[in-house]
Amino acid sequence: MGKNLSIVTISFLLLLASTSAGQVFDVKSYGGKPNADITQALTKAWKAACAVAGSKVVISVGTYKLGVVTLLGPCKGAIEFNLQGTLQAPSNVASFNGKDFWVSFQRIDSLTVSGGGVFDGKGQMAWQNNNCAKKYSCKTLPINIRFDFVTNSIVRNIKSKDSKFFHINVMGCKNLQIQHVTITAPGDSPNTDGIHIGRSSKITITNANIGTGDDCISIGDGTQDVTANQVTCGPGHGISIGSLGRYQNEQPVSGIRVIGSTLSNTQNGVRIKTWPSSPPGSAFDMHFENIIMNNVANPILIDQGYCPNSQCSNKSPSKVKISNVSFKNIRGTSSTKEAMKLICSNSVPCQQVVVADIDLVYKGAGGSTTSTCVNVKPTVSGKQNPPACTRKQY
Repeated sequence: MGKNLSIVTISFLLLLASTSAGQVFDVKSYGGKPNADITQALTKAWKAACAVAGSKVVISVGTYKLGVVTLLGPCKGAIEFNLQGTLQAPSNVASFNGKDFWVSFQRIDSLTVSGGGVFDGKGQMAWQNNNCAKKYSCKTLPINIRFDFVTNSIVRNIKSKDSKFFHINVMGCKNLQIQHVTITAPGDSPNTDGIHIGRSSKITITNANIGTGDDCISIGDGTQDVTANQVTCGPGHGISIGSLGRYQNEQPVSGIRVIGSTLSNTQNGVRIKTWPSSPPGSAFDMHFENIIMNNVANPILIDQGYCPNSQCSNKSPSKVKISNVSFKNIRGTSSTKEAMKLICSNSVPCQQVVVADIDLVYKGAGGSTTSTCVNVKPTVSGKQNPPACTRKQY
């Protein structure tokens, strides 16, 4: 046992030594200068670093212009993208030539994104042209940072601000840790979700500070084993699973945990949302625990009739099956009198829903908080403020 442990320890130390001794590729060495466009310099630095194991691409303190860039793997070994300065995106959407992203990390194993720097999406002009609130199939605007098919990686100590669309999009990733990120956009900026996760597994979000004009965290179909811990959310639309059921052939969602988080002045709290008239689907093993609400509308919400701006058909109920859900130890203040709404589908009623130790206070006129349960009979325990299912329909 001791011999095996010593071999593992020595191997780990050798790995650390090789990583720390890895070559540094500073964009300045490739012609990158502050207050200038570094798209070509970064592309060259990345290509060179990707060919060397244990390398680091560095963008030092300063402000830099950056066009659309794809940082593609696989690389020779572990690689770090170290942003210490501020990157500024083009303001004009036409500069993206139809691309739906600004910075994309693709098909990389053992990536680290770090440095304390800022991805400034310069989204103000694009927000004015966002028509997604009016059009069901609207044109997708560029996402600040995409992670596509990235594995065994860490994103830590970075900032994303004023994205034209989603700030961070995680797609097809596995074993990705997101730590100590700050994401900001005005509360009225459309579709500026903080972190969106789709078709990924083993994703952790820890100590994130997110305030945008849409969901702080949104979880799409095909996502499994996600833990969000110590997230500060607000302004925004809350922390959401979904929306689900909008498209054909969506994959199940499972193993979602939101723990120890604080939401302030958001339009929703923690919610699960599915579209009516949806194809069959499922979402299960989803848990929200130890959460503080500060002046939050709709603090606890299952909405299986989600239909923003009347963009859908309500002719038939949602066919997304929701089960094994818990809301535990959720407390604070609600900005709406109705603090808990569990609105499930009459086609596939919710099952195995647990509501425990809820204490949500409404300080407006009209009395104490209320709750509504439709097509669900939750298991209730502990303190219940509001009383569970003061209005119900089965």
